[in-house]
Amino acid sequence: MVALTFPDGARREYPPHTTGFDIAKGISPSLAKRTVAMALDGMLADLNDPIERDAKIEFLTRDDPRALELIRHDAAHVLAEAVQTLWPGTQVTIGPVIDNGFYYDFFRNEPFTTEDFGAIEKKMREIIARDRPFTKEVWSRDQAKKVFRDKGEAFKVELVDAIPEDQQIKIYKQGDWFDLCRGPHMTSTGKVGNAFKLMKTAGAYWRGDSSREMLSRIYGTAFAKQDELDAYLKQIEEAEKRDHRKLGREMDLFHFQEEAPGSVFWHPKGWTLFQTLENYIRRRQQAAGYAEVNAPQLIDSSLWVASGHMATFRDVMFLIEPKEEDERTYVVKPMNCPGHVQIFKNGLKSYRDLPLKIAEFGKVHRNEPSGSLHGLLRVRAFTQDDAHIFITERQIAEEVLKVNDLILSIYADFGFDDVHIKFSDRPDKRIGDDAVWDKAEAALMAALQTSGRPWTLNKGEGAFYGPKLEYVLRDAIGRDWQCGTVQVDLNMPGRLGAFYIDEHSNKVTPVMLHRAMFGSLERFIGNLIEHYAGHLPLWLSPLQAVVATITSDADDYAREVIAAARRTELRVEGDLRNEKINYKVREHSLAKVPVLLVVGKKEAAEHTVSIRRLGSERQQTMPLDAALDALSQEAVPPDVARMKKAA
Repeated sequence: MVALTFPDGARREYPPHTTGFDIAKGISPSLAKRTVAMALDGMLADLNDPIERDAKIEFLTRDDPRALELIRHDAAHVLAEAVQTLWPGTQVTIGPVIDNGFYYDFFRNEPFTTEDFGAIEKKMREIIARDRPFTKEVWSRDQAKKVFRDKGEAFKVELVDAIPEDQQIKIYKQGDWFDLCRGPHMTSTGKVGNAFKLMKTAGAYWRGDSSREMLSRIYGTAFAKQDELDAYLKQIEEAEKRDHRKLGREMDLFHFQEEAPGSVFWHPKGWTLFQTLENYIRRRQQAAGYAEVNAPQLIDSSLWVASGHMATFRDVMFLIEPKEEDERTYVVKPMNCPGHVQIFKNGLKSYRDLPLKIAEFGKVHRNEPSGSLHGLLRVRAFTQDDAHIFITERQIAEEVLKVNDLILSIYADFGFDDVHIKFSDRPDKRIGDDAVWDKAEAALMAALQTSGRPWTLNKGEGAFYGPKLEYVLRDAIGRDWQCGTVQVDLNMPGRLGAFYIDEHSNKVTPVMLHRAMFGSLERFIGNLIEHYAGHLPLWLSPLQAVVATITSDADDYAREVIAAARRTELRVEGDLRNEKINYKVREHSLAKVPVLLVVGKKEAAEHTVSIRRLGSERQQTMPLDAALDALSQEAVPPDVARMKKAA
């Protein structure tokens, strides 16, 4: 007999080979009708699978969050059937579930376009309406290869060859159409529902190999309910309006070009924004006891071998091969930690020196694939607000909590109040013994639990040298962005020969906390632009106000206003062009200038300004001194404002 434990704790025994469907139907016919899949010990499985072992069992309906992946997986199969029905001779390759949807890659002479979507979606709805059951068959390797070869499905034959010998060859049928698939699936195509939409097309090389065939990829998304799809599509529409690349052009902040892929060309306004963020972090970490340092960009590869980066990080590192007169191979630094260990090692350190906190706005370079580059959000050259804290093992929890509190207070200053923490434990590819990892993970977990903050497990996603906490920000339209981290490292300091002298005059390897708060300044700026849709708070805006004239009669007064504003340290420019004021308002609104100070003959005579805020049709007329005083107070960074208030 097989013993199954239900969510309510009840335990029942069934004959071997009993299927999940049989069990659900035995409990209630309506339960069997609602159920689309089951979970055995937390692993999703086909409802019609026979159960061969004792397990915890759960039945999933379409509304279960775990069923969303199945809905999208089944939708990919329905898409593939629709395409092959409409365009016979098209070969199917792979169709995985991805974040927010799915895709399927096809091989045909003419790539698909969005103009094909109407016909494809219509055919998909027909297939869903037929409500054919998903049935699983296990074929021999030779049978699968023969069937796919006879169908002209060369890519499927190659996929069969790639399946390890100890794994079954599973075929899922939906009526007459079938596909090679690991599964699981829901009970029938009708369970997909009609809350789906095809999104875009793209080209993709077979297996990511540029020497292989170019495939035509169709992206889609699917949800359990129509209102969830509608909300997602609305979010996509809003995200397009907030795209930092588009807003970056309109605000004249930065650009990219082919000669330097993945590297930012910062314009004056963009660099002002960058420096505003850098100065903010500099003030916050100086107040928290960090000393700022700077380590070389080029370091001999031997240091990266010793640190473990060369073995685990080599594929994204830029190396400079040796010349005849210099036999060394240099690495353009991909991260700052080995350099900071060298600074720690320079001079004897005592336990009395700990914690020792060193920080750097370190420019790092990583050879990210060209296809993954995406504006400021994914670059090859970026600046980390990086720091390393050298401590004793007893100080881990205390210092992690300090970093945690600092990071959360920083995000609040930038309008990010919805922050989620992920605990990332040991990855498969790592350095150090399991006993060391046990100690590091336990210490980090203890600090996290002491903080009282909610968190989730991000299994296997730690750094190669230690576990970490990841701070995920939710923006104004509900998207998540991973930014800051704090990592406990009991491996790298010892590999690089770092030590301090303890109270018993013994040499002891320090613990090193890796800490970044923005993470990448470039990425954080992209996040900010999209979070605020370009409407940055006044203290962050690179150009805080424009003094715009109505007529040339006010030019001299406008210059007076500009000079007075700059004396209050406001970032101000003038627009004295011979253009209509409505034209000027539209142009500066497009550039997301937060404040327009409009002046004409009347304002010049009365020594006033008319204030117009970005996004508002209202104007407020105020005396010049009062207006500048109010704006200069608003433009004070929040950390400086707190210090002034405390004083």
